[in-house]
Amino acid sequence: MTQVVIWLIAFTLILALTFKRWESVSPALDRVLPDLLKSRGENRTVWGLALAILGATVLVRPVDILLTVVLAVIIALVGIKLAGWVMNKVDLH
Repeated sequence: MTQVVIWLIAFTLILALTFKRWESVSPALDRVLPDLLKSRGENRTVWGLALAILGATVLVRPVDILLTVVLAVIIALVGIKLAGWVMNKVDLH
C-alpha cells in the first residue's frame, strides 16, 4: 500500500511540474526524440502523462525498469545481429 501512495504522489508531482513548465519541457523533449515523435509544443496531456507514469515508476521500482531496459537492449542486439546474418545469406542480385 505504501508503494501505491508513493507512486501516486510522485505521479501527481511530475504531472503538475510537467504542465507548469511545459515551455521548457517541450523543447528538451524534442531534442531527444526522433522527428516522427516530436511534440512541437502540442500534445501536452499525452506527453505529460507518459513522463509522469515513467518517472513515478522509475522512482518507485527502479530495478524493474533497469531489468526491462537491459532485456530490451539484449533483444535489440540479437535482432540486429540476426537481421545482418539474414541479409548476408540473401542474394540480392
